[in-house]
Amino acid sequence: MRAAVITSRDGPDAVRVLEVPEPRPAAGQVVVDVRCAGVAFPDVLQTRGEYQLRPELPVVPGWEVSGVVRADAGGFRAGDRVAAMPVLGGLAETVAVDPAMVFPLPDTVPFDAAAAVPLNYLTAHLALGRRARLRTGETVLVHGAAGGLGTAACQLAAAAGARVVAVVSSARKAEVARAAGAHDVVPADGFRDAVHRLTGGRGVDVVVDPVGGDRFPDSLRCLAREGRLLVLGFTGRGIPAVAVDRLLPGNTTVVGVASAELWRAEPEYPRQQWRDVEPLLRSGAVDPPIGAVHPLADTAEALRSLDERRAVGRVLVRVRD
Repeated sequence: MRAAVITSRDGPDAVRVLEVPEPRPAAGQVVVDVRCAGVAFPDVLQTRGEYQLRPELPVVPGWEVSGVVRADAGGFRAGDRVAAMPVLGGLAETVAVDPAMVFPLPDTVPFDAAAAVPLNYLTAHLALGRRARLRTGETVLVHGAAGGLGTAACQLAAAAGARVVAVVSSARKAEVARAAGAHDVVPADGFRDAVHRLTGGRGVDVVVDPVGGDRFPDSLRCLAREGRLLVLGFTGRGIPAVAVDRLLPGNTTVVGVASAELWRAEPEYPRQQWRDVEPLLRSGAVDPPIGAVHPLADTAEALRSLDERRAVGRVLVRVRD
């Protein structure tokens, strides 16, 4: 089969599309013939060996896919349409996935949209629901709001009845964030002052931050009393330090969100999350914006678009028609 393979830890340009053996499924695993695969920031980090999961090379990356089950296994039947999170191996024509990470796909959801759902929407679901305890009527500030995780957070927060304020770096990204459910959009430069104007000086209840870097101090200053800042990653490439004295006056909280680690500890949890997300997928409240769809041969370019911060919406690879 064909697969995109990381051949060295030199970044996206080290990814080659090669002929490799089909996976040999372990007992109970579900074999999925992949139609589309999502490209995510952890895939980019893995091309440099910068992600906490550091497998031996060569390795096929790919966190999330959509496709068709090849044979009865894990409670699924041959021919079932599914989305899945293999974590590794998704950027290939076929992948074997633990059944806990395979999810039934409504017939109304196309394969491209389905490939954009598992990683980002289940991560945002964990962040907003379990970690932030988001309540109806609260205000949520979302950094990187036109990216995959950002748009997922905008849609899920809006579906939960929150006011969503999106932080973006361009007019084009502002359009994507609004389409994803943001009620207000503010520029990345000067976002703190803009948030204070929008909220009448009160601040926001929750900050969703997959960016980190130099935005972090002002994110803390944007929090209302008993606000929560969710740390989901560092696409800005800088890992900030927390000045803990800033947490005391407002009784604010900095909350870590590490979805992969939690899923490993609680393997039944992703299925529970999918049961919450699937009705929103059916209704259209969850509708990932697709920015670009590349053929498998152009996987390196798909990864580069994320690495260079050019991507708007989700970037996908169409593995087969």
